[in-house]
Amino acid sequence: MDILALYDAHKNMVYRLALSFLRSVPDAEDAVQQVFLRLIEHRDTIVPGKERSWLAAVTANLCRDMLRAAARRQTEPLTEQIPFETPAQSGLFQAVMSLRETERAAVYLYYYEGYDTAETAHILGVSRTAVTTRLDRARRHLKQKLEDERDG
Repeated sequence: MDILALYDAHKNMVYRLALSFLRSVPDAEDAVQQVFLRLIEHRDTIVPGKERSWLAAVTANLCRDMLRAAARRQTEPLTEQIPFETPAQSGLFQAVMSLRETERAAVYLYYYEGYDTAETAHILGVSRTAVTTRLDRARRHLKQKLEDERDG
């Protein structure tokens, strides 16, 4: 397993997922470092071909742990550029970032990373039904936000 190749291939996915949970650039950067350190520590136990899913699950779990920490420092508003292919993707991501945490994570994994509902449920540690419910709510909230922005 080539750790550098995995880092190059998945660093943006790990970063965006961490950012969708934490909503703080410094915290997301810390999470990326911790996730890839865990990859180095557990590289012999990861099933070949499942590295992307493993990284997403570890990222989600780590971010949940970070959010639960009692001494969480104050976050800064998102001001740095996030790596996206087009500006429209960045704008939509900002709308997704305004959703509740549970909805943000489900939308990010399903739409941005292409996981199906079963995989998303596994990564988030919830039922498949919970994921479909979160996605439905998120779609309704995003539709309302985008209509409000268009009308406002």
